[in-house]
Amino acid sequence: MPELPEVETVARGVDERIRGERIESTWFSEKPEPFKTPPAEMTAILGGCRIQRVHRVGKHIVFDLIHAEAGRPGTTPQLLVHLGMTGRLLVSEASVPVPSHTHGILRLSSGRELRFVDARRFGRIGLYMPVPELTIPGPNASVATGSNRFTGSGIEPLLISGEAFRTLFKGRKTSIKAALLNQKLLHGVGNIYADESLFRAGIRPRRSTARLTRADMDRLHTSLREVLAAAIALGGSSVSDYVDAAGVRGFFQLEHRVYMRGGQPCLVCGTPIRRVVVAGRGTHYCPMCQH
Repeated sequence: MPELPEVETVARGVDERIRGERIESTWFSEKPEPFKTPPAEMTAILGGCRIQRVHRVGKHIVFDLIHAEAGRPGTTPQLLVHLGMTGRLLVSEASVPVPSHTHGILRLSSGRELRFVDARRFGRIGLYMPVPELTIPGPNASVATGSNRFTGSGIEPLLISGEAFRTLFKGRKTSIKAALLNQKLLHGVGNIYADESLFRAGIRPRRSTARLTRADMDRLHTSLREVLAAAIALGGSSVSDYVDAAGVRGFFQLEHRVYMRGGQPCLVCGTPIRRVVVAGRGTHYCPMCQH
């Protein structure tokens, strides 16, 4: 499944290519699985919208939209795309043949198309509807501001401070690997980058989060941010079907030190990398370098 660096790479690529374009029309497949919002509703709302910005929130790609007829700021929904296991967002000329397993097409004012392709149909497309402002009546009348932007379920790992990172995980009895994968804590971190960050921090994935020292957590905070930033710089990890908005594979898989290297020698000490299952996920670590 694409994780934070892959989703960030796709979002940046799509934003670079189609920011400012107007959605002229849409097409959606008859397969029900990919759609969090009924296709007819998306067709009615998206037509005429201008794409203000494309960015990432957690593992979601978020399209900020402006409708040509919108008279009230903040009332236009956002379009959310989750790539699932094999989803792709591709910006293509209309003359390029439509790939198999395409489930959504946005036809743009430039004549190009944004295509959502997903062979396994685990990805999702839907609208995030803003919550309007509400006036609270009474002698001390006030306005309660609704949630007009999608913020995801957890905290952004690239922005969290060291102190907030320690506080977020403090006292949790689960394994540190499971805690890193919990999207309600940090959103966007998945199997690849949890393993790679724990290796660089020298922490075994089965260690109880509650037993980690302040120094352990500080190393993990630093390694996680460094790994994510390095992976983004290299376009993510292409270990399965992942490609960016231009159909190009990433390169960070060439920098993996433990992930999917079970039985191979550790690049630091030469000890064979072990593969175990933690939190239901295949997990890789060095029994010598990680404690």
